[in-house]
Amino acid sequence: MKLTRKQQHFFDYLEKKLVECGQTPSLRDAADDLGVSRNAVAQLIGQLERKKVIEREGRYSRSIRILQQLPEKQDREDRVRELPVVGQITAGLPMYAQQEWDGSILVDRTVFPGNNLFCLRICGKSMQDAGILDGDLVVCEPRQYAENGEIVAVLIQGEEATVKRFFLGEDYIELRPENKTFSAVRYPFSDILVQGKVTGVIRSYASR
Repeated sequence: MKLTRKQQHFFDYLEKKLVECGQTPSLRDAADDLGVSRNAVAQLIGQLERKKVIEREGRYSRSIRILQQLPEKQDREDRVRELPVVGQITAGLPMYAQQEWDGSILVDRTVFPGNNLFCLRICGKSMQDAGILDGDLVVCEPRQYAENGEIVAVLIQGEEATVKRFFLGEDYIELRPENKTFSAVRYPFSDILVQGKVTGVIRSYASR
């Protein structure tokens, strides 16, 4: 039942039209929408019928019924998950940590597994040598502790937030950037609250 690329594209088109209009398009409308001939549309309908993924009510009927959802499409849908984007966070000078959502993003759950993941948008260049660039989204696993060397999102003095590499000293926490033009900063334990460990980066090309 595996479809060719053209057949898959046409099947997706039929599904979309059925949802939007409640009926399948005419051969003329489908040909115009897809930029192909009516004969090509008729051939695609026949191919999908033979593969038993659609059914017509009579040879010349416009009414087409979707017989089953394709496993490939269901697999794709099952892999998608939505992650909240929580405000904006600085990778440079810390800025106020916004608590409200700033939208959401769809990701592949096989690439980003884990529970209660959230995203933070990076503003600044202090982590660029770790591959975290200005405008990127970092994916974080909620956590209130960190191991030495891990990249984490932290709250500073309960108000400001930043993404840095974490190091624990005898009586301080050191947050190190990944950019030689920025300096590491040490804080007393009471000033730092770990919010999550960075587990991935979603590149933003908007400002590239």
